[in-house]
Amino acid sequence: MLANYLYKNTIEAGCDEAGRGCLAGPVFAAAVIIPKGVRIQGLNDSKQLSEKVRRELRLEIEDKCYWQVAQMTPLEIDKINILNASIQSMHLALQALTETFEHILVDGNRFKPFAGIPHTTVVKGDEKLKCIAAASILAKTHRDEYMEQLALEFPHYLWQQNKGYPTMAHRNAIRLHGITSHHRRTFTLLPEQLNLFESSN
Repeated sequence: MLANYLYKNTIEAGCDEAGRGCLAGPVFAAAVIIPKGVRIQGLNDSKQLSEKVRRELRLEIEDKCYWQVAQMTPLEIDKINILNASIQSMHLALQALTETFEHILVDGNRFKPFAGIPHTTVVKGDEKLKCIAAASILAKTHRDEYMEQLALEFPHYLWQQNKGYPTMAHRNAIRLHGITSHHRRTFTLLPEQLNLFESSN
């Protein structure tokens, strides 16, 4: 059973990211404030929900809550590293929120201070707190949607299925077709670290 809040009588914004372990595509982050009195049934860590349930919950979250989603590109990830890009994407989502909040709840154990607002990192927070779970659902569904659109342009990599994660099919496609501008060059794209060529697709 997920908790409604960490600190009672405090306006809390939950944050989570999606796509941190991918070989391709941006990292997405979401920030969500669940207004007092709002109840959303079935909130949980997005990875534990079916795609259908995630999409249904996304619509309810976006309808009932204050929320924002932000991203950092593969180029930005390569420039500042994935941890910093994940945190920066959370900062961008928080910055875009129009509702005032008093505390930030972050999934995981790493974060950097934002705008002087107190924050708490919560390991497996998406399994413990509803606002973080809601953020995990938005980050994942928005990123999945983005990768599905990208797959139409780059069909070889099967991003509509693997969403850019290092599956065998994705890595085999890299071997055959090289990399695209959407791949993260600082990541271990192939175990053998082949001399990759730029895809012309």
